Amino acid sequence: MKEELLQLLAKDARRSIIDLAVMLDVSEDDVINEMEKLEKEKVICGYQTLINWDKTERETITALIEVKVNTQKGRGFDSIAERIYKFKEVKAVYLMSGGFDFTVIVEEKTMKEVALFVSNKLAPLESVLSTATCFVMKRYKDHGIIIDGPKVDKRMIVTP
Repeated sequence: MKEELLQLLAKDARRSIIDLAVMLDVSEDDVINEMEKLEKEKVICGYQTLINWDKTERETITALIEVKVNTQKGRGFDSIAERIYKFKEVKAVYLMSGGFDFTVIVEEKTMKEVALFVSNKLAPLESVLSTATCFVMKRYKDHGIIIDGPKVDKRMIVTP
């Protein structure tokens, strides 16, 4: 039941306990107990809504910052990641393979605010060797959901 429940919640976290119980062919109490267990184990870390901010009045810019670090003896990547993810500007931190160590995702109102975050908070960290910032220009798909798909021409065809 665990995997099926997680799959259902990943697709739509708004499903009711009743619907989940019916879909999984278990009792509502079983669903509640399993969800509480998964939350306690930090398998389920939260419930969020995916919003297309481009369709609102809110002005934001998302930056992906590649970060190279120098790990210190006795302190691995986890302690550096913790210092980074504690900044309020940081939305996500991922340990990477390849040419850099972390991807840090930041959302701010302007490119200048992102630049100030990088120059005043991120780059000065003792372990940070270098950063490279890329800005998201447009989202097409996010968290498995198509945000901005093909435009459908709804005009009526008129022929003589």
